[in-house]
Amino acid sequence: MTVSFIPCCKKPDRYIDRVKLPYAGSVFLWLILFLLFQATTAQAQDIRIQNVNLVTAGGGYEISVDSEIALNPTLEQALEKGIVLYFVFKFSLVDVRWYWLDDEVVRGKYRVGLRYYALTRQYHLNHASFSQSFNTLQEALVVLGRLRDFPLTVKSELKQDADYIASLRIWLDLTRMPKPFQVEALGSSRWNLSSDKLEWRMKLPTPEQPFQMKGQ
Repeated sequence: MTVSFIPCCKKPDRYIDRVKLPYAGSVFLWLILFLLFQATTAQAQDIRIQNVNLVTAGGGYEISVDSEIALNPTLEQALEKGIVLYFVFKFSLVDVRWYWLDDEVVRGKYRVGLRYYALTRQYHLNHASFSQSFNTLQEALVVLGRLRDFPLTVKSELKQDADYIASLRIWLDLTRMPKPFQVEALGSSRWNLSSDKLEWRMKLPTPEQPFQMKGQ
């Protein structure tokens, strides 16, 4: 007696494949749309460096920066609770040496605090060299994003004709916040507010030729 087996499972398998593929495609499409939405949202709530200027001043160098800073709802709520938000501007000029470790020859670090006073309903910017109040958050953020004529520290001997690597970054300093908020901020994108790190090659500015660069 001859026994034959009919491949009865093939049709269901093909049917399952036809069902799975469109479903998987839909999930993938929704995932892409979600990521694009998140990226768009993040771009609207970050820090963008727009202009950088370096000039000579009194035998040294000064930097001016124009940036756009936007806060998300989480950070705005933190302000309303009386939390001070500290922002850091950090500039560095490095001499890249193939024969030894790179040498940071110029450095500048500027920190300013932003807070809200519920009693007067005003926003306040505070730095060691100035203090200013504003009626709206937007007014405070505009001034916060403008760094003017900040003196840089020269750490090593400079060469006028040498090429250096410059870098600039602005970020929200979470280490200055109260400990409970630092714990909450760990791994949370809502608290991660920072510009991209800009890097470029440049020569030292001169009185006749200051340095200017467009950012993002």
